[in-house]
Amino acid sequence: MPEHYSSIGEAVGAAMRHNIALAHGPQADPPLQVRYFPPPAADPYSLPGMIARLEVTADPGEVAAIVEEATGALVGPLPQLTELVAASADWARARLNFDYPDPYVAAFDLWTRLASVHSMLVYAQEELEAVVGNIAEMPAALSDPRHHEMVQVKRTRELLHDVMGHGPSDAEAMRQQAAVSYSPRAAARRAASPADESAAPAAGPSPSPGRTR
Repeated sequence: MPEHYSSIGEAVGAAMRHNIALAHGPQADPPLQVRYFPPPAADPYSLPGMIARLEVTADPGEVAAIVEEATGALVGPLPQLTELVAASADWARARLNFDYPDPYVAAFDLWTRLASVHSMLVYAQEELEAVVGNIAEMPAALSDPRHHEMVQVKRTRELLHDVMGHGPSDAEAMRQQAAVSYSPRAAARRAASPADESAAPAAGPSPSPGRTR
């Protein structure tokens, strides 16, 4: 199983499929591994971080910079996704075989779909690059909410960390607490504590005669 998923639903679904496979057959996948998902605030220039910064109250200049960063040729996530789809199409291209009499060729159908997705991604990148200037020219103040109801909200998928909660400080504190709890010194203290507690009643106050000289 992959170590990360784009949504909590995909992660839960993958875990359920893994459990079903364990119950009905030999284990084919490597065992599940726990991975910490850093919150968007941990890396504001990652894709989750940029999405988290894109609030409706964000400054137009900042929004334009985020979109420009997302479409950057070197490290932008959109060009990287476009290149990934292009590589997938080339992978399918290397398996084309037109010698079969059947006009339907699975590899060609796969290549056609991947090539279509690649074209759409290239078009999306061109459109985003064209609207960066328009974004920067937008007013910073929000308009009357009654105008917002005329069009639909587009952001529908929740970020994984929006569902799971805790930020990096909580996770780091939990990690440190776990490390301290399972350290050799902590184990030694836990082993010694029962003896101390059993000796505590004997050392408690008890009636005794007054001191005499």
